[in-house]
This record gives sequence, C-alpha cells and structure tokens, in this order.
Amino acid sequence: MSALTVIRAQWPAPSHVHAFTTTRHGGFSKAPFDGFNLGAYAGDELEAVLQNRRVLDALLPQSPYWIKQVHGTRVVKVQGSNPGIHENVVEADASFTQTPQTVLSILAADCMSVLFTNQAGTAIAAAHAGWRGLCEGVLENTVALFLQEQSELADRLIAWIGPSISVKHYEVGSEVRDAFLRAAEHRGHTLSDSCFEKSINAQRYMADLPRIAKERLHAMGVKQVFGGDLCTYSEPERFYSYRRQNPTGRFASLIWFNPKP
Repeated sequence: MSALTVIRAQWPAPSHVHAFTTTRHGGFSKAPFDGFNLGAYAGDELEAVLQNRRVLDALLPQSPYWIKQVHGTRVVKVQGSNPGIHENVVEADASFTQTPQTVLSILAADCMSVLFTNQAGTAIAAAHAGWRGLCEGVLENTVALFLQEQSELADRLIAWIGPSISVKHYEVGSEVRDAFLRAAEHRGHTLSDSCFEKSINAQRYMADLPRIAKERLHAMGVKQVFGGDLCTYSEPERFYSYRRQNPTGRFASLIWFNPKP
C-alpha cells in the first residue's frame, strides 16, 4: 500500500479554515478502485471503503458529513458527522455549515468540487458540480444559502475549485453548450467563447468546466476564485477519472474550520 497523500487548497482562507483533496495513493481498495477509494456507491467492496474512510478520519477533527450526490442542485445545512450509507443517506449536491469542526465532503472522479468560506472563517460550504449541476445552478444555490445564513456580501466569499477534468479531455455535444448558454442568458450574464472550444469533430465542443464555474461565480459577485488547474483525466497515478476508466473510485475534497484561536 502506497503512502496516503493529499493536496492542500491553495487559497487565502483564514488560518483556522482547512481544506484538502485526497488522491488515490494509499488505502485498501483493489483494482480498478485502487487504492484510496472513498466512494461507497462506486462499486467497490464496502469494507474496503470503510477502511479507507477510517484512515482519512485520522486527519480530521471528526468523521465527515457524507452526502449522496445525484447531479442536482440541492444544498443542505448540516452539522456533525454522517456516514452517508444505508439508512443515513442524504441526497444533495452541496452542504453548508456554521458549526466548527463539522467536515464537509464532496466525492468526485472528473466533476468539480468547489469549496467556499468567508473572510471571517465563520462558515463553509462544499458543492459538487458536474456539468448538469453546474448548468442548473448548484453553485448559485450554494452561494445564495451562504449569503442568506451569514448576511454576507458575495465579495467576501472565497472559493477553491478542486481537481476536475480539463478542457483538453472533456468533449461534449452541442446540446450541452446550448444548455449552458440558455442558463447564462436566463441569469442575465454571458459566457466567454473560451468556455467552449471547437472540437476536431465539427459537431462537438471541448468544455472548460473550471472556467465556466469561475465566470458564473464572478457573475454572482464572488471574485476570489482559486484552483481549477489540476486535471483528473491526465494524471492516472493521482486521480480517479470516470471518463478515463469506468468503473473507477472516488477521491474527496474536504473542508472544515476550527474555533478561532
């Protein structure tokens, strides 16, 4: 078993806010989920997933609040821990908390994990943004709840985009581009041409999900957006990628905040 490694978020969050993404290094899962698969619904043996989660717990103040992601736009307010399996399943694609040491978690294998905090570090959120959820407004819903609960201004929020599939490897049909353009128009803003590059197949496009997310966040007034530069598809030694290999495992992006010192 290789050593467990994580990728720390590179963003100007307050020092008591902690965020990182796991990789596939370490863990007990066997091929094709080798090795540190944290997804309970990816097809891996559940006992291996639970062993991996116990290893992860040693890095955290408490076990995460796991949600079952369904490519939707629901955001839930949470506190404490939740294993996210069996009778504890909560279906949602984003979570929010104002409770110190509650660990929010997002599973991914090409989709974006987008983590949020405010400049004061008094609340956090985590969103799962595949193309459907991104298009339909999961980030907007997450920001809206954050601002509502914290009475904040959007320019006081800070976001970090975790590893996801890059534009070089994410080919989509014209219907996906059209859906994003309609969604942007409905929300009163536009997307730059660089969000969708023409594929060598004239009827298809290469979609830049991190750029789309940044432009949508900027349109909401969230100007401090970081990350989005790590590609899951092109780094098989570090990341799971659903487009590269199916079935495959899931890595996690996690965030929590400690009481202010």
